[in-house]
Amino acid sequence: MGKAHSEDLRQRVVAEVAAGASRRQAAERFKVGISSAIRWVSLKEETGAVAPRPRGGKSRSPLEPHADWLLQLTRAQPDLTLEAIVARCGEEIGLETSEASLRRFFKRHAITFKKKPARGRAGAARRGAGPRTLEGRSGQPRPDKTGVRR
Repeated sequence: MGKAHSEDLRQRVVAEVAAGASRRQAAERFKVGISSAIRWVSLKEETGAVAPRPRGGKSRSPLEPHADWLLQLTRAQPDLTLEAIVARCGEEIGLETSEASLRRFFKRHAITFKKKPARGRAGAARRGAGPRTLEGRSGQPRPDKTGVRR
């Protein structure tokens, strides 16, 4: 969804219609959609202002009423998997849910599950160690004992 048009533009379109132009003419003059001009004029009639209405809304997730319980559970046992949390929701609070809805819940509440540093990355399959460098400097010749470079 795009950004709302400026309030100044909305006021100019509504003022143009109030001055006698049709909604279509005002929309064409200010290069906005006809439906936008119609909505802005009706918004002005209903509320007395042309400011954009608030966006977004309330979460309809069935997990939100149990947010405190879920957050406390993850604080007490941070190593639980999503599958285990789904099972606990069913057993302890009688709420049937899915891993996907739990993932969205934790994303909304900015809770992430990071891998533990002790797990480290696995090496590439069937590859040995890379070539060793000469005295820590690859690509540079080694000085001779006499100080002359080869």
